[in-house]
Amino acid sequence: MANVIITGASRGIGFEMAKLFADEGHSVLALSRNVNPISELKHANISCFPFDLSEKKDLQKLTDFLSDWKSVDVLINNAGKLISKPFLETTTEEFEAVFRVNVFGLAEITKTVLPKMPKKGHVVSISSMGGVQGSMKFPGLSVYSSSKGAVITLTELWAEEFKETGPAFNVLALGAVQTEMLEEAFPGYQAPTTALEMAQYIKDFALKGHKLYNGKLLQVSSSTP
Repeated sequence: MANVIITGASRGIGFEMAKLFADEGHSVLALSRNVNPISELKHANISCFPFDLSEKKDLQKLTDFLSDWKSVDVLINNAGKLISKPFLETTTEEFEAVFRVNVFGLAEITKTVLPKMPKKGHVVSISSMGGVQGSMKFPGLSVYSSSKGAVITLTELWAEEFKETGPAFNVLALGAVQTEMLEEAFPGYQAPTTALEMAQYIKDFALKGHKLYNGKLLQVSSSTP
């Protein structure tokens, strides 16, 4: 059984993943700013505490917690912040807020967890098809999609830097998934994939994908292009 950390676990894909891993017997640390949905599960295999990726003091809370874990087998960087807004109306503060979560926070938690990860460990970061060069782009997502593009490049560089010692690093660029975050950004839009369906795929990939992939971007989308 694996020790698994999932960020953004209060709802959507992260919430479903936490339940799936825990139901299989894995030990899960489910991190999110709002811990109520996870704590209400009262699942014996799930630990949680309030966690904000953009707060350094919360990273120390994570370090303290991990003193009780011998290792971390899987880190899933799932948390994300989305703003849908025309570029000319987007403030510098909004740009910074998105990058603080999607890029800087993701990098900080990865740096915090890496010393606990074995050579056969796996870091899976969740990006978006909007961050993939040459993919279809949508107005209003310049901040979000550019931050997700940065996640892809970070993953490739980390895989190179740690190729001798491990762990493996891979990034999944997701297409539209029916989540609360999507509904908030695009009210009324119906995505072709449910949060549970995507959670199942990511869970399986996190446990097995590093045997075949390292430093790779996988596009997880049923739409074309």
